Amino acid sequence: MGEEEQQQTLQQQQIYSDTEVTEAAQENQQEYTWPLIRFDVPPHRTYHFYNQFRTSSIPNNFLKGIKWSPDGSSFLTSSEDKTLRIFSLPENGISYDVNACSLAKDQDSYEASLVVTEGESVYDFCWFPHMSASDPTSCVFASTTRDHPIHLWDATTGLLRCTYRAYDAVDEITAAFSVAFNPTGTKIFAGYNKSVRVFDVHRPGRDFEKYSTLKGNKEGQAGIMSAIAFSPTHTGMLAIGSYSQTSAIYREDNMELLYVLHGQEGGVTHVQFSRDGNYLYTGGRKDPYILCWDLRKAVQVVYK
Repeated sequence: MGEEEQQQTLQQQQIYSDTEVTEAAQENQQEYTWPLIRFDVPPHRTYHFYNQFRTSSIPNNFLKGIKWSPDGSSFLTSSEDKTLRIFSLPENGISYDVNACSLAKDQDSYEASLVVTEGESVYDFCWFPHMSASDPTSCVFASTTRDHPIHLWDATTGLLRCTYRAYDAVDEITAAFSVAFNPTGTKIFAGYNKSVRVFDVHRPGRDFEKYSTLKGNKEGQAGIMSAIAFSPTHTGMLAIGSYSQTSAIYREDNMELLYVLHGQEGGVTHVQFSRDGNYLYTGGRKDPYILCWDLRKAVQVVYK
């Protein structure tokens, strides 16, 4: 092969290499592209739900939480009347008598596709991370209620699939205050008073691993573990919020304590990672501030 041919071959290889790098960069950019949010355009109502949350038993019923399903086809609500409701979007193959144009507050756009009533007040609930409406076996969600074990519900039929039970020192069922699936969906992490219990999803019952969040020298987290969130980048980290006004970062595999975050004025009730896993947002009760933490810089507060 002549010198000119060699140069042409090298140039072609470089072009192919540059193209691959460019395509890879474009894929990464597409993966982390954030939606364009227009704050100068006022939002408009698409659907409205009111009557379904008015009950005679709870005259002042209110919503305690709303969570979108992982596939975006529906959302799950929890309210003070001990009821969990699933609202599936009409564009996802569900046929409804939709009254979307109604703006009257006493009219509903459509009825909930599923209603599950618990026996006591609902503390927390979460979707199975790989839930897809096209796969009925994956359509499940977990809930925890006062004086009850963790329930795993079928999101298509409303039937109880299984329970995960934790017991206290006198062999009585103790309720979890927070629940979350790990990213792979193989385990359920549940928050209790100064401890976390980890259940195997495929082994319902009373088998679990228990981890204390408070070490012998009083380091760690005290109080009730009220909120749990996993890093979305599969780094093996999870965040736990506590009523002791602290948040902490742990390793998923052995619950090793990595950081403790101080600064919330009230007991922490919400923790949430950013999509890239670099930031953590925390919020507390009776606290006007949401704190943003940078986990790459010695967990500094970026802003309030």
